[in-house]
Amino acid sequence: MCSSDLPGRPFPGRPCAGPAVIAAGRGTAAAGLTGRVMVTGAGGGVGQGIIKALAGSGLIVVGVDNDPRAAGLQAVPIAQCVPRAGDSGYLSALATLCSREGCAAVFPGLDPELPVLSAAREQFARAGVTVIVSDPEVIRIGDDKLETASFLAKEGFAAPETVPFSADISPSWLPVILKPRWGGSRSARVFLVRTAEELRAAKARIDPANCVVQEYIAGDEYTCGTVYAGGDCYGPIVMRRELRAGDTYRAEVVRHEGIESYVTGVARALRPFGACNFQLRLRGPEPVVFEINPRCSGTTAARALSGFNEPLMMAHYLLRGKIPDYTISEIMVSRYWAEMVVSRSRFADLAAGRRSAGKTRNL
Repeated sequence: MCSSDLPGRPFPGRPCAGPAVIAAGRGTAAAGLTGRVMVTGAGGGVGQGIIKALAGSGLIVVGVDNDPRAAGLQAVPIAQCVPRAGDSGYLSALATLCSREGCAAVFPGLDPELPVLSAAREQFARAGVTVIVSDPEVIRIGDDKLETASFLAKEGFAAPETVPFSADISPSWLPVILKPRWGGSRSARVFLVRTAEELRAAKARIDPANCVVQEYIAGDEYTCGTVYAGGDCYGPIVMRRELRAGDTYRAEVVRHEGIESYVTGVARALRPFGACNFQLRLRGPEPVVFEINPRCSGTTAARALSGFNEPLMMAHYLLRGKIPDYTISEIMVSRYWAEMVVSRSRFADLAAGRRSAGKTRNL
């Protein structure tokens, strides 16, 4: 991510010295932290965003992924491959690595890991490791799109009309969104259906047992983030975003009192632990969340550029007992590719399941 040269207009959440600044993952405002933390899913956008946000903090990041080719494994000083979250050896591999490397906390970077790590929080806590993951009920609400809408409605918040998929969807309902009820990411298997012809085509590509029909709300999309720690909600940051292939490729930090109040209310009702991401659109003047991800976001690095550094705030909270503080600047952020040189020996170590340490060269 790189910030634009538009002038930032800071607005305070809690007093702090100023916004964090990161440039292509090469540093943040000095945080003065020491110790080690683990970031999982180093091959994905969320994991890499966490790695970038923690760069320059003083923390040593231990990155893990199941694929030795994962780019994030080349961007951390210590890396190792581990089994997939669904494999029987996943938790023991993480626990062993945390013990060997002295990791004080684990930042999850992949959605499939969330329920597994949530259920194992106490196991890690007994070993002195804090897994920054919400409780199983919060994970369930976020993963199940029907439950997300139901939770919002029950708590008195605006929610998109959402029902289980039915083969006899009436054309009078159109336009609608067809999307997976459970799982899904980066807009995979999400279909905007405007016509009867598009509906027939979409029906042939969905899994009827894992699909919901959701009200389509036109207009700009917003991605919003909060940090929940110490029994309170911090933030939110509100970003109007543009998507390309399911990922945010351009985002603008904005002030919107209606969205800020709505997201804060939802976060306080949900009570996630650590960072939580909310995706929404405006139905007229009314914000409507259509997706909740109780984890860091794919825009974590962009948020850190604006001064709302969620991983760093949680690191300070857990390691120093410091209540989150931040100053958010209204900037525009664009995403771009960067090249990284990977040594053959480093790749061979990772592919063989060995610990890999050292630095790589990138542009």
